[in-house]
Amino acid sequence: MRIEDFSNDYTARALCKNDIDNIFLLCSSNTLFYQYHPPFATRESILKDMKALPPNKTFDDKLYFGFFHSNKLVAIMDLILGYPNERTAFIGLFMVDAEYQGQGVGSRIIEHCVSVIKQAGFDFIRLGIDKGNPQSERFWSKNKFTETGEVREQENTAIILMERYINGVHHTKNATE
Repeated sequence: MRIEDFSNDYTARALCKNDIDNIFLLCSSNTLFYQYHPPFATRESILKDMKALPPNKTFDDKLYFGFFHSNKLVAIMDLILGYPNERTAFIGLFMVDAEYQGQGVGSRIIEHCVSVIKQAGFDFIRLGIDKGNPQSERFWSKNKFTETGEVREQENTAIILMERYINGVHHTKNATE
């Protein structure tokens, strides 16, 4: 799976240490997200997120990339392939710069990403949203993600797991069944 294939509208490329200031600016534009998902992003926490992996995953399974319009970072995505099982891709983070929100940009990016992930042979896309965050709930529901019924308690928030079945007729409740 090539990062460049994740968008027809934007330039998609891997993000690295040199992009941290741009990532920080994008995160800083999303104050509502951090009201529900404290603490607020720092350059150090961004660098830590770039390296974060779930159990039994390697950097070969992780895609941390951005969507650019000219040189402006429009959105970021942290995608883990084959997590929590081999049929599922997990979006650890998807965030759109506030300047581009409310225009369908995020939904167009997600739809294109869904097609790329589906073509790669995955059946499900899974993610977590912060309990009570109306913006996240609306966005992901609008993009055909449904709650799995699982909630993960974390130090500062509760995470509601959502997923979207992307490969034909869906007969089970979620990817873990």
